Amino acid sequence: MGRELERIGAPFRQPEWSALALIETPDLVAQAHQHFIDAGARIITTNTYALVPFHLGEQRFATSAKQLAHVAAQIARKLAEKNGVEVAGCIPPAFGSYKPELFDPEKVADILLPLIQGQEALVDFWLIETAASYDEALHVVRLLKAHSNKPVWLAFTLTNRDDLAKPLRLRSGETLSQIIPLLSVVDAVLFNCSQPEEMEDAIAYIHKAAPALTIGAYANSFSEIKREHNANALLSSLREDVTPQKYQQFAKRWLDAGATVIGGCCGIGPAHIKALNELIK
Repeated sequence: MGRELERIGAPFRQPEWSALALIETPDLVAQAHQHFIDAGARIITTNTYALVPFHLGEQRFATSAKQLAHVAAQIARKLAEKNGVEVAGCIPPAFGSYKPELFDPEKVADILLPLIQGQEALVDFWLIETAASYDEALHVVRLLKAHSNKPVWLAFTLTNRDDLAKPLRLRSGETLSQIIPLLSVVDAVLFNCSQPEEMEDAIAYIHKAAPALTIGAYANSFSEIKREHNANALLSSLREDVTPQKYQQFAKRWLDAGATVIGGCCGIGPAHIKALNELIK
């Protein structure tokens, strides 16, 4: 969503990132959603990823987060009704992407409850995005279950392996075996905001552990995300080799490994989604 907003001329800068368009040009948020729908997307995700203090700042978050989350959900719902697609209510990392060490269980509800309350009436299901540790995922799942009866999808972000023979790990360093207890309490497990090369093995592992579970992947096209990466300090560079055709090839392997949901994260645009749509036709 963020890079598509930038491409179509929406205001776009750090630290506000994709929230800036929601604040200043909500019509362009709708336009970006429509571009993905026109490309074949069957699920759109609310533009709420940056509605956290990490991006908005403490003061703007306190005064505007719930209302902005409602606006984002209204935009998505209107388009869903028009186009016959579903709306995933985005629940972002409360303390910034790729930083499991910053997670604070004592403060997470204060940040995420306004987003839940602002979207609850308008989304079809919840999508916890870019979960970087078991502890983070567990607390957010519990929070959603306590305040909503809607299905919960849980998406983890993975480290980049320099050798694909090495064990898969979350950004926290935890292995996938450590998230197995969560598989029985969510409606789907996905992997997102990680390099495309990481997804196939992760899908295969979860599919073997829980064959009946809905499993998915939506990768990014970032050049690399290192441990010291600061997600709101700069705009990450994108890989030129992750073309729509190349991304389609990755996604074919994800489907073969057991995925039933495929999509795109940062840097994956409507052309990539069109290629995925052609694949599943």
